[in-house]
Amino acid sequence: MSQPFTFLELGPGDVARGTYPLEKMVCSIGTDALCDIRLKGRGIESVHAQVRSTPKGATIESMAERIVINGRRVDHHVLQPGDIIDIGTVRLRFQAPVKVRDSTMRPAHGAGIGLLTMLARFSESLSGTWDVDRLLETMLDAIIDATHASRGVVMLMVDGKPQVRVARQDGGKPGQGNLALSDSIIARVVQNRTPEVVSDALNHAEFQAAQSVMDFKICSVLCVPLLNRGDLLGVIYLGNDNVVNLFTEESREVAVVFAAQAAMAVRNALLINDLQLNNQSLTQQIERMNFGSLIGASDSMKELFRRVEKVAATDISVLITGETGTGKELVASEVHRRSGRAKGPFVAINCGAIPENLLESELFGHVRGAFTGAVTTRDGKFQAAHGGTLFLDEIGEMPLSLQVKLLRVLEDRKVVRVGEHAAKEIDIRVVAATNRDLAAEVKAGRFREDLYYRLNVVRLHLAPLRERGDDVVLLARYFLKRYAEEMAVRVRGFADDALRSLHLHQWPGNIRELENRIKKALIFCEGAEVTAADLELAPLNADRIEPLTDAKEAFARTYVHKILEINGGNRTQTAKDLGVDVRTIYRYIEREKDDPESPLS
Repeated sequence: MSQPFTFLELGPGDVARGTYPLEKMVCSIGTDALCDIRLKGRGIESVHAQVRSTPKGATIESMAERIVINGRRVDHHVLQPGDIIDIGTVRLRFQAPVKVRDSTMRPAHGAGIGLLTMLARFSESLSGTWDVDRLLETMLDAIIDATHASRGVVMLMVDGKPQVRVARQDGGKPGQGNLALSDSIIARVVQNRTPEVVSDALNHAEFQAAQSVMDFKICSVLCVPLLNRGDLLGVIYLGNDNVVNLFTEESREVAVVFAAQAAMAVRNALLINDLQLNNQSLTQQIERMNFGSLIGASDSMKELFRRVEKVAATDISVLITGETGTGKELVASEVHRRSGRAKGPFVAINCGAIPENLLESELFGHVRGAFTGAVTTRDGKFQAAHGGTLFLDEIGEMPLSLQVKLLRVLEDRKVVRVGEHAAKEIDIRVVAATNRDLAAEVKAGRFREDLYYRLNVVRLHLAPLRERGDDVVLLARYFLKRYAEEMAVRVRGFADDALRSLHLHQWPGNIRELENRIKKALIFCEGAEVTAADLELAPLNADRIEPLTDAKEAFARTYVHKILEINGGNRTQTAKDLGVDVRTIYRYIEREKDDPESPLS
């Protein structure tokens, strides 16, 4: 007889540092804990390749990215002794089996060759689908043929109990019907996890008194467990109620071989189905947390959704505030979509991206010859938005000279194109957005107070991503799913260090930064999961975690500064508002005045 084919894992200098025997007809290779050959390294998928062995040789087939054999990229290869296989950063060498003497070995015969052919076809048929029921039906039909059973059942474990998943009645008809099953025999196999052959159940010393055996007059039974890496997936039950002594020890061995071969395929199919269900669950979860194009489950986002719902039904002006990259245009679009103007146009213009000398023409339009380059008469954004909504992004960047004209348009609802005197009426709703503190800009004289109050009838504030808690992970998973499908990248999620880093990072660029990081990570990611390194984020470590006392102190300093600012520097009133002694306020000021980075210095 021969020992199994083996792979040697090669380290630096091609020194062997691990051995992987191919003990099954089909062995999986990858990073997943359930793989028969589990590798650790970069660029290796969860199930990267599959090796099929026969007494005559072995073949390897890529299940993900192409594998490199003897320096060439291939999808499929018949292995030869000495072949070098590179999978990601791991190098393997294929070893032929070593011949050893076995005095019990019998010569091959026609039946054995036929069984091997049947087993090879069986393995090939199992690899053709990931649908669990189809896989089980294929498996059951093949085992019934190989053992000459008249009927059979495959049961899978559900909450620790075997439940019928597929069945074949007499004559190979699908369906469960009135199945004649011995609960006692099934219970024995589940408990012992060993195959059971009962040649004549009605006259068996242990099972003849069983109620199910007597009721169904059960004769021949063969029941084998579906085991994968020690886990009981279910049982295969084969029977015949008309013939005794149908199943022999050879039948048992055949069924065990087929069951062992099938168990891995069943396990993989169940895992893939679980992943698909998890993916569907995540999609449903995201949909439940969606508010149109907006995604979030934090308290601040729920409050924003509530306010958008209310304000959209009116026709008043709205000012959206928030840091750059928080999604202000999406909020504006959602206000429009939920309003009575939804069928009208939604027109957006970035007031900070257009030169001052062109902005007036962009907003209000111009007539031919109004200025150099005005070769045709053209309407502006206000007229383009007639009957709909005009979104003025980065309104804080608008020069004062244009603010006067904008105010007049908002008050009169009439537009005069550059180079023209006649005014045209417009019917629009204005939604503006800014990342600046417009109240401070008004005090500094950089923004007109009357325009500020005209725009700021209702204010919608978008919290920065760092203050939205678990929304960062929710959004990250949404972007990962979306762009992985677009780029056809096989990535199933985030590694633990990536999730921790997503929470820890301060996201100065907010959602726009998150989206761009995930796009880049999907391009360069070499594993099945996106890591913190792929996101170019530092992993969580103790040096980046601030002690609780320091965090409390930092918050207190910032908060005292905020209340002092509200009270115009009045320390007595600040102490009263905060419910502390005025000396506490003085202590904070004294403690921080020498710190140039302190808000109180």
